[in-house]
Amino acid sequence: MLILSVLSNRFAPGVRRYAIPVFIFAGVIGVIIPPVGAVALLIGGAILWFFRDPSRQPSGPGIVAPAEGRITVIREEGEQIRIGIFLNVTDVHVARAPIDGEVTQCTHREGAHRPAFMKDSTRNERVDIAVTTSDGPAEISLIAGAVARRIHPYIDNGMSIDRAQRIGHIDFGSRVDVVLPPGYTADDLLITDGQKVRAGESIVARKNNQ
Repeated sequence: MLILSVLSNRFAPGVRRYAIPVFIFAGVIGVIIPPVGAVALLIGGAILWFFRDPSRQPSGPGIVAPAEGRITVIREEGEQIRIGIFLNVTDVHVARAPIDGEVTQCTHREGAHRPAFMKDSTRNERVDIAVTTSDGPAEISLIAGAVARRIHPYIDNGMSIDRAQRIGHIDFGSRVDVVLPPGYTADDLLITDGQKVRAGESIVARKNNQ
């Protein structure tokens, strides 16, 4: 049932690297030891489920969630507001652009691999994406977790991005932050700490004139 439930999804790049060896093993060992083959088949299905990349559309105007998961950070940083989203292993791990703009810098930074929900996870390996928008500068950060060891951005310097566009994925558990453009205040936020959001669909902030 798990495998059948994901066959209608598109998948994030990299799924073949993990899934194909497992399915080959399942096919070979299943002939010799059927129960082990069945377990391997389920593991392969779980890998497909993890790498699923369903279609998403914004539910309204405003800044959309860049990731699927739970809101764990809402804080002011100077004139801007940072929103952090923790993704567990059951969440879709494809990140989306929260707002239209142009990528001015995409930087990969090496770091630790602490659990993504911990406060010092900001020191983890990460990809920081600086974006120029019509409202001013914004930033998106893809942050690796304790298990996640690979960050795969789909974009690069100078590229234009559209709201809800796929911009990258992180393997196996992570965190995604967005720093809103200046001018957005706490009154513009439509989310609360601990709330569950969906990438490219849930609206996290909206100005009164939008």
